[in-house]
Amino acid sequence: MTRPTSATAQPAIVLNHVSKWFNKRSTRSFKETFINWVKREPVRSQQFQALKDVSFSIAEGESVAVMGLNGSGKSTTLKMVSGVMQPDGGEVLTRGRVAGLIEVGAGFHPDLTGRENVFLNAAILGMSEKETKDRFDEIVEFSGIGEFIDQEVKHYSSGMFMRLAFSVAIHVELDVLLVDEVLSVGDAPFRAKCNAKLKEMAQEGITMMIVSHSAGQVKELCTRGIVIRKGEVIFDGAIDAALEVLEQK
Repeated sequence: MTRPTSATAQPAIVLNHVSKWFNKRSTRSFKETFINWVKREPVRSQQFQALKDVSFSIAEGESVAVMGLNGSGKSTTLKMVSGVMQPDGGEVLTRGRVAGLIEVGAGFHPDLTGRENVFLNAAILGMSEKETKDRFDEIVEFSGIGEFIDQEVKHYSSGMFMRLAFSVAIHVELDVLLVDEVLSVGDAPFRAKCNAKLKEMAQEGITMMIVSHSAGQVKELCTRGIVIRKGEVIFDGAIDAALEVLEQK
């Protein structure tokens, strides 16, 4: 696969005026809760707006970092793109097959072995059984957990979860890869191996949207940064400038 030129690239990800709210229940004592129950008064909840009219697009073959402090809305944005969450306002559009590393071990069943979970997770990501069989050895080799592949994953460490989840995702025939902080898990050699693979995928023209706190990582992988603060996009531009904005209070 070759990277599309600026003249031919189509949008791979589009967010049009996206908003998202969450209910935030207030903490009540047992006495207050009991009185409300006796009076048949509903439990009040406050709404928290996690995303406020967010709009941007990412072109095919582009690698973009989405950055912000904890609670800024960056991970919520990624979950919207992955389809894990739906917007309360606006729309999210994607082109092609999307694979996401949103949470370590997401989609893994604890009572199944690593081998069984490779096939399960690959199917969730849209791979056929034949595709998975053809790439199974590569997946296991990259993960580096071959001796544990037939062990139930409930006995895996978080690092082993991440290795296997990442390995499955990068061996999918995908057009868009979403990555949310999972590469902060694991030892330094494996993180370097993951970053090298992501660079290779970027050169092959895979569209990437990466949420990371690591300035070094995003500078290596991305040319563009989107900074979100309190649910709003406050900057969208060159990665070095985005990192400067991120450091501002």
